[in-house]
Amino acid sequence: NSGVVPLLRPLLLDVVPSVRQTSALALGRLADYDVDLAEAVVKAGILPQLICSLPEENRYYKKTAAFVLRAVAKHSPQLAQAIVQCGALEMLVICLEDFDPGVKEGACWAFGYIARHNPELSQAVVDAGAVPLLVLCFQEPEIALKRIAASTLSDISKHSPELAQTVVDAGAVAYLAQMILNPDAKLKRQVLSALSQIAKHSVDLAELVVEAEIFPVVLTCLKDSDEYVKKNGATLIREIAKHTPELSQLIVNSGGVAAVIDCIGSCRGTVRLPGIMTLGYVAAHSENLSMAVIVSKGIPALCVCLIEEHEDHMKAAAAWALGQIGRHSAEHARHVAVANVLPTLLDIYVDTQSSEDLKTKASIFAKKALKNILQKCTYLPALEPLLHDAPPNIMKHIIGQFSKVLPHDSKARRLFVTTGGLKKVQEIKAEPGSVLQEYINTINRCYPEEIVR
Repeated sequence: NSGVVPLLRPLLLDVVPSVRQTSALALGRLADYDVDLAEAVVKAGILPQLICSLPEENRYYKKTAAFVLRAVAKHSPQLAQAIVQCGALEMLVICLEDFDPGVKEGACWAFGYIARHNPELSQAVVDAGAVPLLVLCFQEPEIALKRIAASTLSDISKHSPELAQTVVDAGAVAYLAQMILNPDAKLKRQVLSALSQIAKHSVDLAELVVEAEIFPVVLTCLKDSDEYVKKNGATLIREIAKHTPELSQLIVNSGGVAAVIDCIGSCRGTVRLPGIMTLGYVAAHSENLSMAVIVSKGIPALCVCLIEEHEDHMKAAAAWALGQIGRHSAEHARHVAVANVLPTLLDIYVDTQSSEDLKTKASIFAKKALKNILQKCTYLPALEPLLHDAPPNIMKHIIGQFSKVLPHDSKARRLFVTTGGLKKVQEIKAEPGSVLQEYINTINRCYPEEIVR
């Protein structure tokens, strides 16, 4: 408000190096503070002036100039675009080649803040020739430089398969994979994140990550004391598991499913989420893979999440994963039913309603999971309690299963009467000629008329 920004601008050209550097630092701190100040710095025409003499400046000025560029770029894609347009990327590439690790680090930060916004800005960073230099920075001994180089490679890779391929082509995957066992937690977080962002796009990219021999090494991250290392490790496994049955089988063979289940049991909240999703993806691929999750005791772990977690998206993920496990065959559905999950899913489906009476995400996934499991479940003792509470659209699936099993199972027919199931069926109001009415008729035909009455 006092007009300081225009007053700082001529100081960037002062003959005294420390004045140039300190005025740049002041501008960086102003721009860092909020988006309006960053815009004021851009509008004052400071960026071209800041970078015009950059190659000849000392390392302190270069570090500070990189800080200003990062401070402006972080706020919005438009501000990051302003940095690209004033030719700053070429200057930042020069900084990446500097002998001083602090200058390299500053340039890595700036590139990361530019690339993270969108594919176009990320492509501009690639076109400036930054990626091979970022890979070289990652190989430097300084931990802080390694961290930010990995983070920037992650920001570039996340937008598209083509951008991720550029990072792969620069040889990044092998170097990243070597650092999974590094003792520095913050570095591990960034390394796992970068590998996840590469692997997520396609089968080919996921296979390239796997070929860097990340298994079984990555499983140690699931036991890490750092929650973010755990979460990012589980995310990497999830991004690989989702692609094909073969990649999921590789995870199972390396002990990955058991490790993910242990990880889910040892943490709370959103750290669990990628692990829950991993179990769902693995189980979705095939009957055998789903059985591998069951044998490793995945169902009880997911039940705990369903009960303990209160956030909608967490309940939704656990419900979805249980639905993927139970949908393959009667045997799979039975394992889920025996764990007494169905009443919990029903409770979520019935109770979780937002104020406008729109079903929440948890409720939608609980309903889908119930339908998936009920379509296969022939284990009637688990279904019977649901008869008394289920809403009509779920009731249809439950009655359908009873109509399948009761005609061929005399013991089940006896139990169905003594537990009050048959009585409950008579209370259901079904449309004449509907599928539900057909199911009820089939059940009633299993018994003498006086029992039905």
